[in-house]
Amino acid sequence: MFHLTFENPLYLICLFLIPALIFIHFYLLKNSEGKALRFANFESLKGVTGKKLITKNIWLLIIRISVLCCIIIAASGMIIWYETDISESDFIIAIDISPSMSAKDILPSRIDVAKQISSWLVNNSGHSNIGIVSFSGLTFIDSTPITNKNSLLKTIQNIQIKMMGGTDISGALITSTNLLLSSEKSKTIILIGDGSDTASSFISEGVEQSVNYAKNNHIIIHSIGLGTKSGLIGYLPDKYNLSTTYNEDILKHISNSTQGIFFDIKSLEEFKEPYINMVKKTEKGMVPFNLNRIAIILALILLFTEWILVNTRFRKIP
Repeated sequence: MFHLTFENPLYLICLFLIPALIFIHFYLLKNSEGKALRFANFESLKGVTGKKLITKNIWLLIIRISVLCCIIIAASGMIIWYETDISESDFIIAIDISPSMSAKDILPSRIDVAKQISSWLVNNSGHSNIGIVSFSGLTFIDSTPITNKNSLLKTIQNIQIKMMGGTDISGALITSTNLLLSSEKSKTIILIGDGSDTASSFISEGVEQSVNYAKNNHIIIHSIGLGTKSGLIGYLPDKYNLSTTYNEDILKHISNSTQGIFFDIKSLEEFKEPYINMVKKTEKGMVPFNLNRIAIILALILLFTEWILVNTRFRKIP
């Protein structure tokens, strides 16, 4: 399974130059034949050499068309995406830091378990580039994708609940996707939270649009749900008896839409085994193959080949 994408598709308009190149080639060929026939000794030269002195130079035409195609491919930024087995991928850990994550329906608290899972993922990530994003009503880039585990672990430990209104999952997914766009590996977002998405009350289909954006960029989203239906709000005294939100449906939808996996867990220990089993299985992922460099190198080789042919086999007789 594979398909093509283009970083600068506007340059594909230049493909219309190919018919023009073919027309010019044969027009100039016909014109040169007319001039050649004016020489009285043309037939004599042909008889001596035993060759047809005026050819259609089809090979030169093919080479020139190929050079033009290579230049267009390089300019348009053609990328081949193909499905293959993957062992490692670059990923973003997106952690919900909204007030609802302070709930202690899972011990020691939702945010503490989220940080434990994030740290464990970093320690067991191999050589992947990892970025950290935290979100509530706003999205914060705590670390761009790097391989320095010590730096990542410190970043995770410094994450704190932000006492601001709202939770914007769609903003977190879009920011995470943007951080992965330059990766040439398979790309994954690990979304950790309780599924609360108050921003969807104000932005219609916000999550759906962000999920489609991730899918269009071949990103898989695994969701980790933390919480229970009866969890009390952690930032208010228990006497108020106010329940916080846990929406596993939205997390399931996000993962299922991107061929990811949803984990409904209450502790780090519950997460380890299913995650390890998932990693052990052969995973399929879409990997990009950029044709820019190959196209440029091939164009240079073809130009050099044309130069040789023009000065040898297809050299004009004065």
